[in-house]
Amino acid sequence: MSPDNQVPPTAMQVNSPEFSEGQTIPAKYTCRGQNISPPLNIYNVPPQAQGVAIIMHDPDAPVGDYTHWLVWDIPASTQTIAAGSVPVGAVQGINDNDDIGYMGPCPPNGTGTHRYIFEVYALGGPVSLETGSNRAQLTQAMGDKILASATLTGVFAAEH
Repeated sequence: MSPDNQVPPTAMQVNSPEFSEGQTIPAKYTCRGQNISPPLNIYNVPPQAQGVAIIMHDPDAPVGDYTHWLVWDIPASTQTIAAGSVPVGAVQGINDNDDIGYMGPCPPNGTGTHRYIFEVYALGGPVSLETGSNRAQLTQAMGDKILASATLTGVFAAEH
């Protein structure tokens, strides 16, 4: 079989049973509801991955790209993250509201519809950061350990 006929490996994917790519994040997962993280499903993590990290952010925030959630050292075997939870052994960082953990979408009135991007990374080694580390520290610690990534983007507007 020539290389042109080989089937490429299936790419890593992330989705949520609560909203599809580009669709509105239900209010339950925002500051207008319970402000809990939505359930996520992660598929096709490379077999050599040693862990998974998630960065959720809002690139449309008036103050600049706003970090809503940082989680790392998620076991690579994790396929489902339940709403409002993190897998056993996972570590959470500090969001741009200076809180540890998830902070749901909460765009200011009059700023329109914002995108909330869940970036999921398969990592070839541990991150080894303490709870409460920030996005810059996580990004630096992930460095050249990223084996694959996937994104899920939901939207939410202040006027919902």
